[in-house]
Amino acid sequence: MIKKLNQLIQILKEELGLLLSISFGVFIFVLFFQPFPLDRFDFNNRLIFIAGLAAIIFLFMVLVRIALPWIIQNHDQGNHEPILFSNMSWFIILTLNSVAFTFYLRYVGFVDISFYIVFKVVFICLAPPITLSLYDAYKILRQENESLIKEKEIKEKQIEKYEEDYLNKSIEFFSENSNENFKLLIAEVAFIKSADNYVEIVYKEGEDYKKKLLRNTLKNIEQQTKPYSNFIRCHRICIVNSNYIEKLNRNYSNHWLAIKRYNERIPVSRQYLLKLKEIL
Repeated sequence: MIKKLNQLIQILKEELGLLLSISFGVFIFVLFFQPFPLDRFDFNNRLIFIAGLAAIIFLFMVLVRIALPWIIQNHDQGNHEPILFSNMSWFIILTLNSVAFTFYLRYVGFVDISFYIVFKVVFICLAPPITLSLYDAYKILRQENESLIKEKEIKEKQIEKYEEDYLNKSIEFFSENSNENFKLLIAEVAFIKSADNYVEIVYKEGEDYKKKLLRNTLKNIEQQTKPYSNFIRCHRICIVNSNYIEKLNRNYSNHWLAIKRYNERIPVSRQYLLKLKEIL
């Protein structure tokens, strides 16, 4: 029993501010726009009368939105959500408020009820269910957004873990002279250039860039790097590791890559430009 009461108190804490705000909004609207003839009341009694209208709005919202669903859920033997309050609560609030408003105006405010008065009552009573519906929609969207953010964070961590494992793999560059094979971590290779009958491998060791010449063709080296998606062909004479690209630059019709903390420009040909832009 104590647990059920604590649940009710928790719901009231979450909803109380919203329900009071809606009720106060109705109070301010009726006070300033005076949609009903209340000339028989002096100012103080008019304030009390309008406060009664706001109290009707508040009480029925608490009853339909909090109290009755809580009672039904505590007596419901199944696990399903009560359909009545998930789909029809707005209509119930509108109906109860409209009927209570009309009786209150007639028997407390002594207002002659006409079709026009009823229309204004229904119009005012539409505000609470519409506001609650918009609030619920916003709440659902916010929860979905938070869920997507958490899912994105999990995916990013998985990607980081994958990239870390991936970059810690080694790649062995073969030379035509098998005694000169050169092995590096993928994360260490910055770019590879063609140099006549050789290829020049520029790699990072600590904070410094170093170079290694191997007797081979860039075409053969490209076949060795194909299994690794971060190696991109950017020119007929150059393959670059995308993790080292700082910026793609353009000067008139020429394009080149800036490598992080490295002064040399890496040329980019039109043949590979579109693919490079997609990756970057």
